[in-house]
Order: sequence, then structure tokens, then C-alpha cells
Amino acid sequence: MQTKNDPDIYTTFQAICKKFNLKVTPQRIAVYDAVISAHDHPSTDAVFRKVQDRHPNISFDTVNRTLNTFAEIGVIDPVEGHGAPKRYDPNLAVHHHFHCIQCGAIIDLYPDMFKRIEIPSELEKKFTVTAKRILLKGYCARCRTEQKSD
Repeated sequence: MQTKNDPDIYTTFQAICKKFNLKVTPQRIAVYDAVISAHDHPSTDAVFRKVQDRHPNISFDTVNRTLNTFAEIGVIDPVEGHGAPKRYDPNLAVHHHFHCIQCGAIIDLYPDMFKRIEIPSELEKKFTVTAKRILLKGYCARCRTEQKSD
């Protein structure tokens, strides 16, 4: 997982921005910092609140557009979800997610068995698959315990 403590993280970030002709502004760095320093999968609102501490005049729309741009150029990933606000993942390593349908937690999963999932040949004939991501939904350990006690 990427963290602010990785020495090459900003060099890589700047190189990708340059490749896409995207200026590296203090506001963009603040948005990027907010995502990569998160220990969860932050929503646009969570990133906005964090960035607003350093840049009180930044708009929600600017943060939202910046996050979408970062996802387009590949420095963060949007997290799958339905109905809830879009959330972002600073972890670009191959992994999967578990989404708790009660509390909304998104938990990273790394089981080796997911690496062995093969694309059916009929799909390979129709599509060029560039990535695989599995999303499991259900109740996290805490919510499952609460469900049983009700």
C-alpha cells in the first residue's frame, strides 16, 4: 500500500501527472495527501473536509473533480459500490474488497485463491481483460456479532 512515508511516492505521483500534462498544484498535492494518508477508503466528502483544513477556500467540486482525474490517470482507484458515495482507494496493489452492508466498512482482502481465478474462454474471446477485482458483500465481524445478538 502506498503511504506518505514512501520516498518515491511523490516522485511517481509527479511523473504520472506530468505524463498527463497535469500541473502539480498545492491543492492537488493536498488532495493526494488526504487519500494516501487515509487508513480507510475515503469518500469525496472525507477528503474535502481534510483538505479544507489546509486550503479553506477549496471547493467541494474541485476536490471531486481532482479525485476523478486522479482515478482516470491511475494514481488512485475508485472503489466499487452501489448507492453509497463513491470512495477512493490509495492502495494500487492487487487486492479485493469486502463491503459491509450494515456499517459501510470497506476492507481490503488479499487471499491467494483470488489470484487463481481464471477468465472463462468465452469471455476472453469477447473482451480483453486488463484487471480482475472481486467485491464481496455481507456483514463484517462487528456487525455480524450485532446481528446475532438482536
